[in-house]
Amino acid sequence: VHFLSFFSSAPSLSIFFFSLSGFAFSTLGLLLQKMKEIVENPLHLKSVNHISLVCTSVVKSINFYQNVLGFFPIRRPGSFDFDGAWLFGYGIGIHLLQLEEPNVIPRKKEINPKDNHISFQCESMVAVEKKLEEMEMEYVRATVEEGGIKVDQLFFHDPDGFMIEICNCDSLPVIPLGGDMVRSCSRVNLQMLQHRQIHQIVKQDSTKIQNAIV
Repeated sequence: VHFLSFFSSAPSLSIFFFSLSGFAFSTLGLLLQKMKEIVENPLHLKSVNHISLVCTSVVKSINFYQNVLGFFPIRRPGSFDFDGAWLFGYGIGIHLLQLEEPNVIPRKKEINPKDNHISFQCESMVAVEKKLEEMEMEYVRATVEEGGIKVDQLFFHDPDGFMIEICNCDSLPVIPLGGDMVRSCSRVNLQMLQHRQIHQIVKQDSTKIQNAIV
């Protein structure tokens, strides 16, 4: 009762507060929409399932991905009426497809780090390089330096010239554009990243609301 009598005795003040609350709700609606646009996963993706590669020799490619990179063969659907093989390791699959005309794929003679490639994080670059030398595999060494952090890279080809990279990029932080460092390359937590994005937006819009009120 006292609350209603207060606003009835001060109509201009009540109009101000109701207008202010309307502005706040409108801003909150825009904030929630903005948060949804950033955090929403439109395709509801969870992870990388597999990488499919066309090869001139399934046997040679199986040998490479199994004995060099450590993948292991897994069962392939029997309904497939074309040659190929499936391998699995490190949380992803490698699906090999036998090329019907092996001479179609051009052989890559030079190792170019700028070519399309798949990259694997390793525990010891020294051990990897030693293994490649023992297997007499051609490779290219590269280094990336950023903010005092050094990342080593080794590039080499599979039997069909597809690029493989081995690196120690775990030391390189993942930094969203306009945000703070999340975690290292191989330990990014998507929910953590989304939470920080939401927190940043809420903080920015809260400041805008406070400035508007003042």
